[in-house]
Amino acid sequence: MSASTSGSAPAPAPAAGSSNSVLGKRYSNPVYDQDFPDPAVIQAGTRYYAYGTQGGGSNIQVLTSPDLTTWTTAADALPNVGTWASTGSTWAPEVVALSGRYVMFYVAHDNKSGKQCIGRAESAEPSGPFTDTRSAALICQTGLGGSIDPNPVRAANGNLYLYWKNDGNCCDKPVQLWVQQLAPDAGSVRGSPVALLSNTRGWQGNLIEAPEMVSHGGRYFLFYSANDYASDKYAVGYASCQGPTGPCTDRSTSPLLASDGAAAGPGHCYVLNLKDGSSVMFFHAWQPSAIGSSSPGRQLWLEPLVWHNGLPSVHQPS
Repeated sequence: MSASTSGSAPAPAPAAGSSNSVLGKRYSNPVYDQDFPDPAVIQAGTRYYAYGTQGGGSNIQVLTSPDLTTWTTAADALPNVGTWASTGSTWAPEVVALSGRYVMFYVAHDNKSGKQCIGRAESAEPSGPFTDTRSAALICQTGLGGSIDPNPVRAANGNLYLYWKNDGNCCDKPVQLWVQQLAPDAGSVRGSPVALLSNTRGWQGNLIEAPEMVSHGGRYFLFYSANDYASDKYAVGYASCQGPTGPCTDRSTSPLLASDGAAAGPGHCYVLNLKDGSSVMFFHAWQPSAIGSSSPGRQLWLEPLVWHNGLPSVHQPS
């Protein structure tokens, strides 16, 4: 299936009996069958590291893998949140490698405002432990409900940018996706934040979140999730952008990736470009018979991301 420039629709699932492969290896979904919400994945050396929202007694869950398809648990990547925050709502971490060190952006409960806000932590190792030495959150739009779902990206121009969502649905405020340039050490922001996208499509419900900016073929694509995460309405869409700071145009008149008989509420995707030139999309999803349950919770899924005529397409969960 090729997504059109005016909208997109889910790609057909593989035929019965077929299987997907990544890096030449066949695999079965979910690739990790325990609760692992809001995944993000990086490669460091010969191993891959997946980071997820709190669970299993950890503030930040970590999985490691040699091949993207078999995953084992590691120790808490963030044993202690920053002094500005409190534990219990530690969400949606993403990590970027900078000159032999690793910087994590994560979400936690801001003690001063009572909102969810974005912090920054650093480690010499991809598995952590990461340490947040700041006395305040890095991004905290208190007047807009807080700030969540950070996505650090190095653009083709060499600059670092941070994308996120203002948490307006917490308190009956509008919700938008934002971007702001980061300093070279990713320790501060520069300029002013720019609003990129809001929930204007019917299928998106009352929110849009989990921005994931991807560069492909000289163009920029902003993937996102929308609707109620604890339902089968949650789904993934995308927008095309003229540059890393927009402007962006929503291309998903219907979801790019939506619920089916195999998985419910697929969302909070993360796109990983592999060294062989291919791309994969990680996301979490509920078992259709266990939507909203804590066990098994939101499991880790993986599907190939392909490009047709310069536009993205992903198989439905299979």
